[in-house]
Amino acid sequence: MKKIIKALIGLICVVLSLVLAFSFAGCSEKKQEEAPSSAATADEAETTFPVSTDDEAKAIGGLEAMGFDPGTLGIEPNIINDDNPVGFQLEQPKKGDTIALIHTGSGDITLRLFPAQAPKTVTNFVNLAKAGKYNNTTFHRVINDFVIQGGHSGEDPKHPNGISSYGSEFEDEFCDKLFNIRGAVSMANSAKDSNGSQFFINQTSAEKFNSNGGWQQYDDLWENVKKQLNNYRDSNLLQAFIDENGDKFINTAIIPDEVKALYTKNGGNPNLDGVFNAADRGNTVFAQVIGGMETVDKIAKVKVDQNNVPLDTVLINSIEIKTY
Repeated sequence: MKKIIKALIGLICVVLSLVLAFSFAGCSEKKQEEAPSSAATADEAETTFPVSTDDEAKAIGGLEAMGFDPGTLGIEPNIINDDNPVGFQLEQPKKGDTIALIHTGSGDITLRLFPAQAPKTVTNFVNLAKAGKYNNTTFHRVINDFVIQGGHSGEDPKHPNGISSYGSEFEDEFCDKLFNIRGAVSMANSAKDSNGSQFFINQTSAEKFNSNGGWQQYDDLWENVKKQLNNYRDSNLLQAFIDENGDKFINTAIIPDEVKALYTKNGGNPNLDGVFNAADRGNTVFAQVIGGMETVDKIAKVKVDQNNVPLDTVLINSIEIKTY
């Protein structure tokens, strides 16, 4: 009898040991499953950079398909993702939004600003305007059915695009829902991330866009660029070619139909967009004309010299920042 009792006690001990072992194992596995989720949440909370989109991967994909490594060529796009629909930039501002009035000798031009989609650029523009840095500057480059360009602040030759409110050149901000359609206002630059104070207003009409060949001209441009890239593949001039012709790298193969329709209907200059540029080049769109486009067209028609400088000064008297 004693032997039977001892055997039962031994069996109970074994069972208890197994239960405890499984119990601790289960707790350990649960902790390991929760830890990655907790760490990811902490990282997300600390992130302050714009969220990138698939567009950037698609744009440089044209180079990757040809056997080029964008990273080794200094091409590392970071495109701002926006939830608004294509074409939202043509909508009127909402009550409380910030707008800008450009007072010129030819009339006023009213702009809707996009601080959420181009935060650093809008801040720069607003600060320069409030500080009076645009007062009595000019539209110094005018090309009818293309752009009117102005807003040069400062005389420092080290800042060919004008001096920004930050005191130095600042980076491009390409948004996947802002485009260089007619009436869009963008930063002038001379290279990647070389923004200062100068800006331009796209003036190309829908009629001009379509009579120039519409999207076919940009399809042809992209095909021509790819051929030239192959010619430079093993040349030490490859980087120089990209730097010089980066604005022509518009990868039309990945542009959505709704974006193409936006240009066909409104006009503009899609080769200036950075979001679909395989070389990560382009001009930052930060505002849209919502009033006074007739003034823009009037300025675009002034007589210019061989360098597209108006023969008669086209003055920006001031830029007023207001609440809509």
